[in-house]
Amino acid sequence: MEKIGIFCSACEQISPRYFECTRELGTWMAAEGKTLVYGGADMGLMECICRAVKEGGGQVMGVVPTKLEEKGRVSDRLDVTFHTVNLSDRKDVILRESDILVALPGGVGTLDEVFHVVAAATIGYHSKRVVLYNIDGFWNGLLAVLNQMEAQGFIRRPLDNFLSVANTFDELKDILE
Repeated sequence: MEKIGIFCSACEQISPRYFECTRELGTWMAAEGKTLVYGGADMGLMECICRAVKEGGGQVMGVVPTKLEEKGRVSDRLDVTFHTVNLSDRKDVILRESDILVALPGGVGTLDEVFHVVAAATIGYHSKRVVLYNIDGFWNGLLAVLNQMEAQGFIRRPLDNFLSVANTFDELKDILE
């Protein structure tokens, strides 16, 4: 798994702990020769992971929707830039270019990206996994809802066919190696 797609927050006003864990991941990715595939923004955890990968000598692929370009919010650290019309196209390109996907803490956009990938996997469009990096239990609430949906029969295939959870950085590295 050489190309790792990252879904994460573009917010700046979040706990410094999330930035620390994101930097750690980006530094590891660069050291291991992994390529970052992400949304291309110059804000929040998105810029944090991009910066860490680049500072470690790694490669970065940014998938940039038109609105991000219009707002001047594209990172200047990208090695490869994919231009997309909208967020739907962006998700498709990130999925296509990535071997595996990791969801760091994020908001509605991150949830949209996670569910886009998982839903497509459940009906056979691909066999790629999403790993929820559960920093300090960030994803626990979502996991409870998903487990309830699965227990009630709304998720027909076992969720762990498509979704993994890493509660520590060591667990995340084990999945990604």
